[in-house]
Amino acid sequence: MEVRIRLQKAGKSAKKRYNYRIVAISRNTSRQNRHLDLIGYYDASKKPCVIEFNQTKLDKWIKQGATMSDTVKSLVKKKSKA
Repeated sequence: MEVRIRLQKAGKSAKKRYNYRIVAISRNTSRQNRHLDLIGYYDASKKPCVIEFNQTKLDKWIKQGATMSDTVKSLVKKKSKA
């Protein structure tokens, strides 16, 4: 089973300001299906944007062979710079 670390849409807003979860999920499932593990969250509606994730969980999944989506890679890079 191939695992990806990607964003999952969470919550709704009238102004389309969604929050996102950073999750480990099977590559074949859709974005809204059940995830394997919740790693963190991303909230772009706040200024400055909020990026929170558990580094140990992220490292664990990467060690097991999970790949990150391009968006999650950029968010992790952005968080590590700050």
